[in-house]
Amino acid sequence: MRLSAVASLTAAKQTKSQDRSTTTNVQIEDVVRSVESAVNLVQEGANNPLILWVDDNPMNNIYERQALESVGIRFVLSEDTTDALNILSRQSFGAMISDMGRREGPQEGYALLDSLRARGDNTPLFFFASSNAPEHKRETLAHGGQGCTNDGQELFDMVTRAIFGRHPSKVTTNGTWRFRGVEH
Repeated sequence: MRLSAVASLTAAKQTKSQDRSTTTNVQIEDVVRSVESAVNLVQEGANNPLILWVDDNPMNNIYERQALESVGIRFVLSEDTTDALNILSRQSFGAMISDMGRREGPQEGYALLDSLRARGDNTPLFFFASSNAPEHKRETLAHGGQGCTNDGQELFDMVTRAIFGRHPSKVTTNGTWRFRGVEH
């Protein structure tokens, strides 16, 4: 489980990196720490390790999904907002991951999040998109989302904490978690 998660997150980091030639030991050690933290959380148990992932190009996230699957998270995939809302009307999820821009529009992720919150659905939602800018993190929080990133390891950390029982009381604008007053 651990080796598979480390390999998948490292591969994700490589595919998203401008310099695909090297991954430093420091980066790999950071990935290992993330996986070890997730493994410890998994051992504490999960309420619902099922995630709805909404993305019109699901193959773009294969390594991130493999990393999360290696720690026991399962997925239902959807390619658009309408389908996602239909799935949510029939099934509950421990969390959701969505991209931002889809065929429906450049900020379709917010449309999905706003629809969820308007109908009283408080399922944690994380955006995995092309931006990691502080203003997008703030806007995600303003819409009622739990986090926004373009980094697979950061997504892994946020989602495993939410799924495996350490749901944060606040996500800060720089992407760290504040849980019971302690920043992580």
